[in-house]
Amino acid sequence: MTHTVLLPDEPNVEPAVFERLLADATFHFVEGDEPSVLANAPTADAIVAHTNTPVPAEVFASHPSLEIVARLGTGVDNIDHEAAAEDDVWVTNVPLYSVDEVATHALSLLLGVRRSLLAHDQAMAQGAWDWTVGAPAPRLVGSTVGVVSFGSIAQRFVELLSGLEVDVLVYDPYVDDETVTDYGATKVDFETILDSSNAVSVHAPLTPETAGMFDAEAFSRLSDHAVIVNVGRGGIIDEDALVSALEADELAGAGLDVFAEEPPTESPLLERDDVICTPHAAWYSEASKRELNETAARNVAAALGDERPPDAIDLDAAWLSA
Repeated sequence: MTHTVLLPDEPNVEPAVFERLLADATFHFVEGDEPSVLANAPTADAIVAHTNTPVPAEVFASHPSLEIVARLGTGVDNIDHEAAAEDDVWVTNVPLYSVDEVATHALSLLLGVRRSLLAHDQAMAQGAWDWTVGAPAPRLVGSTVGVVSFGSIAQRFVELLSGLEVDVLVYDPYVDDETVTDYGATKVDFETILDSSNAVSVHAPLTPETAGMFDAEAFSRLSDHAVIVNVGRGGIIDEDALVSALEADELAGAGLDVFAEEPPTESPLLERDDVICTPHAAWYSEASKRELNETAARNVAAALGDERPPDAIDLDAAWLSA
């Protein structure tokens, strides 16, 4: 039986991988980030969804033979999981393909912002030779780093931090104390993260619980010398509130790989020398790109072969609707 698979026309998709692992499938490429793109595409048995490809209920309704939506990445916030559950459609992601890459990127952003690397670089490009551009510069060693969400990437991030002699606080209501303690960290509530951290690294998925959790009130509780890094999802940070906090010197800086709107347009964050922005690139290495495609393709192959995909999401999981 020949199955139809929709693939996003994106640079991180390697069609040859899908063709090799799904030899009997017919592929159609879709381009664009509007729901209508998938809804109006040829009827498919499998959809491979990109980061910014919305998969709302109307997509499930327009593809009655759909068996799987395979997310080409980690987060599944762009997929209507209730519609998927109602239609008995598998939803999968690729949870471990870029653990080292994202953890390293988070540390790079933290160090870059903490040491004012962008401000120094821009000042020198304009002819200045002035170390005070980065002042005041609190010492990272001996400080406290707060980590929001404690999955595999955050755990690797904490391992990378271990040589810097920092105290690590973790907020994650879905991870037990013992797991956190095993990494030399302390589990605390969100308020303690805000009140006690000199830097915060955000690794959370976007859910009703995490959307906008870093708002004006949250930034007001952080130290004026604190910095924030986000490699989770853009919607977790209220970007207007972040801009206001930076403008009011209520925050020292930010490192952002993800944004509420991607790509961000006309954002004041892009113009600030106390904010380092990267284009949702934390996941990338050639090795992670290859693993991303191979894992997504294997998930599709399993579903189309009437097997449970290895990376099937539990659509009844509490964190999806919390």
